[in-house]
Amino acid sequence: MANKQSLKIAVIGGGSSYTPEIVEGFIKNYEKLPIRELWLVDIEEGRHKLEIVGELAKRMVAKSGLPMEVHLTLDRRQAIEGADFVSTQMRVGLLEARKWDEHIPNKYGVIGQETTGPGGMMKALRTIPVLLDICKDIEELAPNAWLLNFTNPAGMVTEAISRHSKVKSIGLCNAPIGLHKWLSKKYDTTPDHLYTEFVGLNHLHWVTRIEVDGEDKLTELLDKREEYSGKNVPATEWDLDFLRGLGGFPSYYLKYFYLTDVMLEEQLESLKAKGTRAEVVKRVEDELFELYKDPNLEEKPKQLEQRGGAYYSEAAVNLMVSLYNDKRDIQTLNVTNGKTLDFLPEDASIEVNCVVTGKGPIPLPVTKVPEQTKGLIHAVKSYERLTIQAAITGDREIALQAMAAHPLVPSVNVAKVLLDEMLEKNKPYLPRFFR
Repeated sequence: MANKQSLKIAVIGGGSSYTPEIVEGFIKNYEKLPIRELWLVDIEEGRHKLEIVGELAKRMVAKSGLPMEVHLTLDRRQAIEGADFVSTQMRVGLLEARKWDEHIPNKYGVIGQETTGPGGMMKALRTIPVLLDICKDIEELAPNAWLLNFTNPAGMVTEAISRHSKVKSIGLCNAPIGLHKWLSKKYDTTPDHLYTEFVGLNHLHWVTRIEVDGEDKLTELLDKREEYSGKNVPATEWDLDFLRGLGGFPSYYLKYFYLTDVMLEEQLESLKAKGTRAEVVKRVEDELFELYKDPNLEEKPKQLEQRGGAYYSEAAVNLMVSLYNDKRDIQTLNVTNGKTLDFLPEDASIEVNCVVTGKGPIPLPVTKVPEQTKGLIHAVKSYERLTIQAAITGDREIALQAMAAHPLVPSVNVAKVLLDEMLEKNKPYLPRFFR
């Protein structure tokens, strides 16, 4: 990117509870990322939250004294026009849709989760058409902009964009930056002394190298059953014999696949005690927005870290800084495979280390892909590609194939019942399936 002294950034889903974190990141990095216009955009249903969080953003910028203009709008095209970066943090169907993504599978003895399994599939079906519509606006109004997507399921959404639009897009997740923060604290060091190598897909990765000052720590972490776990995924003990032979430090999402029975039991118990994760998040969000309303609040509140996606925004700002300054540092991103993982299609989206240049990320070759990971990666990628096809076409037969292909769905019969009930529940957001 040719350095400009006046950047315009559009945040789609600007009424999100995460917005104060990204605004904090923009303020801290202003010297490296000179933003003149920050546009926070949302839809009519999100107007109330946009106004609350937008006013907090304005107070944060005013306190900083920086010459950054904060604009709030429901006009997406106005926000996108001439933008240098477009960042997405949307939730089509709001938390109400997430509640059913989690609850309906549980009724049938299946993992209910917003980014993987049947719930993740529904989120993808709702989200992909909307993102592709946004991409049409970007192609027309900001053809040189970078689209940074951390709308989940990020891997599928990123692949749909790269295969079905001309927009320059990169997907990202908070898990890699969260792991680095956890390792930095554990080994009392800074991220520049760490090296980790990621292999796999978004929310389905293995960390095959963990080094501190060049010294291998992977074996030690596996032997101690150490675990970095997100706030949205329960901490459950791995079997040590299995872990030692796994060939990599597993993403916490892999528990849904390797410890399905334990995770399902925890979900069902949690459902009885606290409701779905969506209902828990709703309570956290309600508390956050009460804090955001305080006219004396001029900074990101500490309570924001209780949300499952802590550090998402920091990852997004880091990526913008690297693209803008041609930093050529290493970040773990969702990008097009090419020939990196030779057992997947070249146009598939994968999650691997990349060198971030001014012209975009360059995936690094992976030094090790454990044989025991390949089957699961391939199976989930097949499900993802079928889901993308179903999202674009509204074809129920393809959707059933996708649902039945997911490793967490036990049979075609269960897949069919789940699909019918979940499509019906999502009818307002899935017009292509009800033509």
